[in-house]
Amino acid sequence: MKLLLLFFTLFTLSFAKTTTDFSVIVHKPFNAALFDITEDHDRTITAVGFSNEFKQNANPSKAYTNAFDYLASVSNKYGAQMSLVKVDNQAKIILQKAAKLSRFNKAVAVVKTPTNGYFIGGYTMDGSLLVAKLDANANILYSKIFGTKNYDRMSSLILLSDGGVLAVGSSFTSRATTDNMFQTGLGNNDIFITRFSKDGHILWSKKYGTRFDDNGIDAVEAQDGSLLVVSTMASQRQREVTFMRLTENGNRIWLNQFIKNSHNENLVIPKKIIRLRDNSFVVTLIQYNQVQKEHIRLVKFDLYNNILADKEISTTYPSGLLDIKEFSNGMLMGVGYVKDKYNTDGLAMLLDSDLSMLKQEHYGGDNFDIFYALDILHNSQVAVAGIHTDDYSQEGNMWILKLNHDATIAQVSTKAGNFYDALCKLFAKEIKNGQLTIQEDLTIEFSDKALYFKVGAYKLTQEQKRFLSQIAKKLGSFLYANKDLVSTLQINGHTSSEWKNVNFENRYLKNEDLSMKRSFSVLREIFTTQDARKQKWLSKILRGSAYSFSKTVMQNGIENKKRSRRVTLKVLLN
Repeated sequence: MKLLLLFFTLFTLSFAKTTTDFSVIVHKPFNAALFDITEDHDRTITAVGFSNEFKQNANPSKAYTNAFDYLASVSNKYGAQMSLVKVDNQAKIILQKAAKLSRFNKAVAVVKTPTNGYFIGGYTMDGSLLVAKLDANANILYSKIFGTKNYDRMSSLILLSDGGVLAVGSSFTSRATTDNMFQTGLGNNDIFITRFSKDGHILWSKKYGTRFDDNGIDAVEAQDGSLLVVSTMASQRQREVTFMRLTENGNRIWLNQFIKNSHNENLVIPKKIIRLRDNSFVVTLIQYNQVQKEHIRLVKFDLYNNILADKEISTTYPSGLLDIKEFSNGMLMGVGYVKDKYNTDGLAMLLDSDLSMLKQEHYGGDNFDIFYALDILHNSQVAVAGIHTDDYSQEGNMWILKLNHDATIAQVSTKAGNFYDALCKLFAKEIKNGQLTIQEDLTIEFSDKALYFKVGAYKLTQEQKRFLSQIAKKLGSFLYANKDLVSTLQINGHTSSEWKNVNFENRYLKNEDLSMKRSFSVLREIFTTQDARKQKWLSKILRGSAYSFSKTVMQNGIENKKRSRRVTLKVLLN
């Protein structure tokens, strides 16, 4: 799994002043996390979650004879509290606040107000729901604790077109038909939905459900003002994923029990629902297979309860998407987690409009890292919130990350012009002609079909040699002119996954050897094209590497074997 080196500092150049990975880790005592994130009107980023606030012992000489007296002395306004972190475009923390309300609480969602303030949604540790409105400086304008007399939990808070918000969650049943919020069912849990005006007044609160366990997961507003809700129902023998459409006043229009699982079938858990630009809807779900390994499932449906697409995305490691958003070009990005036996990483996945995976990236260290939420920014970059755990630590920390449109990590630069822009300008003709592409992590991919290798081949064709000679001269001069910045030029060989009539071990080793030969062929061509002065310098930074078939090119979940037989270049900066 990919390891991300956090806060990796790069050199200063004439066109690129200090640059770093856009990654912010906020360390707090004991566990802390960020569950939601949004872009502010001034282009800064704000995330919310919880941290732990602790009271210093102001009177150490006082003795307590009763444990309950001691607990009472330390409980007021301390413990788990809603926490807000705001960072600027230089990845610097410019605001950090904990709510310090009178009851322990956690924030699960943040939405913007037109005045650049926030609605924060969460719940208290003793089972009440909480909505707070903050100004632009995160000062609490008011907070409302609401819910039933039983145990409630909020899972989502969504912004509505009238400036108000909709709180979605679940409530332990009142067991009383006289409860004026009761609609159907008296199960262990019911779906609990409350609508607030933009001024924070409760317009209505209603419960929905069956005689079994029902949990509200998420909701979204349709173009006509109706509300689409995704929820779950669980009994001893059956589990269901349910889509429900409500009027703006909370009256049910239709209910679709989309997935029915008996107790011996594979479990399906919904996580997020969004409205697309074509006014259809997408739900992310975690699907468990026969061996209880989770993978990603996406369902697209319309306002009239018609399923438009239902796609499963199988990944090498168990994976799940916890949030998803749509770009203006119809592509989507989802974030969540990917895990093996000993390690969990944050997952960023790029999807096309047909819900097929285009690319995935893993971020984190050797411990537990996870992405809970994302927000697509004005410039098509993506802000991500979650948890990062340091090496040799048992405590989770707040984590804010900024990604590029292609899911690579964004860089922070103090000047608009940077190395990536200069590299794109250098190869503008080749990019326009479809001969190569450049990613923001400075990977150069050859995209002309004539530049891919044939099965088992590693020697360059005359066409490959001519093209490499052209770009090598330009690239060599460019890198040499900026040699104080450049640390390494990697020449990475790749193969497709096949090799006839051999077992996995030999298939990997043979492809590893082949990919190294491809890397060397390209490295030799680039090196011999340079003059003696550049060769002497390049000898210190050139690195050939082989990936075998570990990074095959996938399209619609299927390996593109022709495009996988390739060599890529990557520039690493100091």
